[in-house]
Amino acid sequence: MAAAEEASKFSEEANAYPMTGGDGPNSYAKNSTLQRGAGDAAKELLNEAIAEKLDIDILSSSNTFHIADLGCSVGPNTFFAVENIIEAVKFKFQNQGLNSQIPEFQVFFNDHTQNDFNMLFRSLSQNRQYYAAGVPGSFYGRLFPDASIHFFHSSYALQWLSRVPKEVVDKNSPAWNKGRIHYSNSTDEVVRAYEAQHAEDMECFLNARAQETADGGVTVLLIPGRPNGTPHSHPVGNVSFQLIGSCLMDMARKGVVSEEKVDAFNIPVYAMSPQELEAAVEGNGRFSLEKMETLPHVSTHGTVSVTQLVVSHLRAALEGRITQQFGEEIVDELFELYLKKLDEQPSILASGTAIIFLVVLKRKAN
Repeated sequence: MAAAEEASKFSEEANAYPMTGGDGPNSYAKNSTLQRGAGDAAKELLNEAIAEKLDIDILSSSNTFHIADLGCSVGPNTFFAVENIIEAVKFKFQNQGLNSQIPEFQVFFNDHTQNDFNMLFRSLSQNRQYYAAGVPGSFYGRLFPDASIHFFHSSYALQWLSRVPKEVVDKNSPAWNKGRIHYSNSTDEVVRAYEAQHAEDMECFLNARAQETADGGVTVLLIPGRPNGTPHSHPVGNVSFQLIGSCLMDMARKGVVSEEKVDAFNIPVYAMSPQELEAAVEGNGRFSLEKMETLPHVSTHGTVSVTQLVVSHLRAALEGRITQQFGEEIVDELFELYLKKLDEQPSILASGTAIIFLVVLKRKAN
């Protein structure tokens, strides 16, 4: 499939809303400390992956090292990740006595076209050690020329599906998800529709990266998911979506929103297990799975309560989608109701399971 044709397959859809932009109190930039914590926890493993798995002789035809961060959002987390990668690559060259051969660095920041790239580039450090470029588009399709990227990175992004499975919003389908906004507390048919969409998306993701990665290049993924064998209803993120759905249904019963709009609203997030990721890589066959490790629990130090932290982070992730479906006038009320329910039932978050796992993939030689 030609690059342009493949890109059109994943053209931006009406439900492809990025994280909340800008730098206001509800922005992703101000409400992504949990993601930052995962990046900090992964730093040592990322350094090890570069030290042990990256072939620096893949630069034989160029003195520029190409890095792509997929699902970069607006910062600051993407900048910390990129700086960690560059420092680790430079250290590898120095450790092998190749100081004079340290390459220049080109970093590609990728996200949906609606991402607030203006905010992203306004936030770039003036003292950065790399050339920066934005690459808009879905990472489930092709983004770069063949064999052009030496290091792919993606954190807290692959849980987002390319789209809501079509069956779950089709009134004539057995998988119609009436009265719910997520698969995790729904029927077997809805769960299977989400599982199938996830499997298709991962195949597309790996196929695209296999074409774009230089032989010997490395991909590092940080994925929030669920432990192997854990029911879909258990992960704490899925529990949060269930609760948001119950808040929307409460508002529908009061006439604040229409029930039809709730029925048509689904969140395209899937909590994959390490086993599912391993199966996808094996099925693709073009990468070797070099490492897969669960990260230690991320601490939520700060001046706000855990429930307030969860609410603010979820709002930064979902506000665009909710506004498009229901209008911005309901957003404050929805998240106030959500916070109230969490405060009344704090065990909801404590009882949920969650993992963040790091995956290191290496491109096999053609």
